[in-house]
Amino acid sequence: MPSGLDSVRIIGGAWRRRVLRFADVEGLRPTPDRVRETLFNWLGQDLSGLSCLDLFAGSGALGFEAASRGAARVLMVERSAAAVAALRANAERLGAERVEIMRADAVKFASSLTRAASRFDVLFLDPPYRQGWIERLAPMLPGLLAEGGWLYVEAETALEACGSWRTARCGRAGQVFYHLMRNGEPDDAR
Repeated sequence: MPSGLDSVRIIGGAWRRRVLRFADVEGLRPTPDRVRETLFNWLGQDLSGLSCLDLFAGSGALGFEAASRGAARVLMVERSAAAVAALRANAERLGAERVEIMRADAVKFASSLTRAASRFDVLFLDPPYRQGWIERLAPMLPGLLAEGGWLYVEAETALEACGSWRTARCGRAGQVFYHLMRNGEPDDAR
């Protein structure tokens, strides 16, 4: 496991209170407990049967939280070798059999998935700020999300939309703006 590790705890589900160790990688900001609690209140506490994609996995807080709450499949994608090593160590410690971890560039990976038949029910999109990731990924969303799928986005500014996905619910915690989005009109939120 890499040196320079920080930690975050899982707040709900089967692995509640378990601690995740993550690499001290520049730009990595784990989603705060309060924001994750709000997100999973919006999505529902039970994600049984859902498939989730955590495209900028970082600490793995969102993906492991989804798996802890019963997601059938969680695919975590991360570019940093140190972060991937920590994710794999956490998955092994938790016995996270439904979690897959891939080291890849998010845009290249998403582009390869848009040609595949596999789509996800929930996409967690928490990229490094001020680098244009959200704008580059927006055109790929229809190929990544299943019909009726949820898009969760963290950004440095408030967003009304991401491609054809519209903000259904949103909040702010410090400098983080977080959004739960649906394809189409925002009034079809849960």
